[in-house]
Amino acid sequence: MADNLVDKLKELGLNSYEAKVYLALLRQNPATGYEISKESGVPQARAYDTLKALEANNIVVAMGGKPVTYTPISPHELLDRWERSFRGSVNYLREALPSLANETVEPIVNLRGKEALFKHALDMINNAQHSLFVQIWREDAQYLASAFQEAKKRGVIIRMVGYDDCNIEGVDIFQHERADAIQQAYGLRWFILSADDKEGLVGTISNAEDRQPQAIITKNPGIVLLIKEFIVHDIFILDIEKNLPEEMNRIYGSNRTEVRQKIEGSESKISFRLAK
Repeated sequence: MADNLVDKLKELGLNSYEAKVYLALLRQNPATGYEISKESGVPQARAYDTLKALEANNIVVAMGGKPVTYTPISPHELLDRWERSFRGSVNYLREALPSLANETVEPIVNLRGKEALFKHALDMINNAQHSLFVQIWREDAQYLASAFQEAKKRGVIIRMVGYDDCNIEGVDIFQHERADAIQQAYGLRWFILSADDKEGLVGTISNAEDRQPQAIITKNPGIVLLIKEFIVHDIFILDIEKNLPEEMNRIYGSNRTEVRQKIEGSESKISFRLAK
């Protein structure tokens, strides 16, 4: 226990000798420098230097007399003082530091491998406070389903586009019905996640076994906005398809090939149909 106390006091700013001397004084006070050295295990010459340093920081008090004896301030007083000091420093830095970071650009970080991708996604979901916007395939949703359910229980808004009949109990999902065509055309599926309008993830998972899943993550505000808006746009179209299927078929055709080619050109690989 004593070693743990020394370590914790060092974390709060004391050095090893100072921590040992203070703890020794709590056990035995008032005490002379010689007695403190014996109790603490600090060499006598260093014990006197350490006492002077603690006295200068108002952590111990010299009582006078010959020889001089010392007594410590109470743990409550010391901890209350440190707590006020640290709180004040943290509050000051909370105000001051952001102004220095206004010109910084949030980086884009690359992830490789399924474990890294889904571990970071879990962190994003578990830390979400108000909203999650998602596009995910059924095959990948199994790794994150319980985290999404817990997020919903916390009151987090979840808007999800699901592929290949993706289903997570308790979570409303807008079903995208072109999963097979997408995987056949591109040889991959994607996973897209936006959390609290603060962080975004875009990942691809190849059908080829020799190609690792990869993703980018970022807190860059502009890119996070685009990631979220991409998902919102798909949900918007899916909802129109669901509620106005006859009108969409009449205007754009049943498989949306023409409008897809109008947007992408004749090289378009898949039809644009979003609902049967």
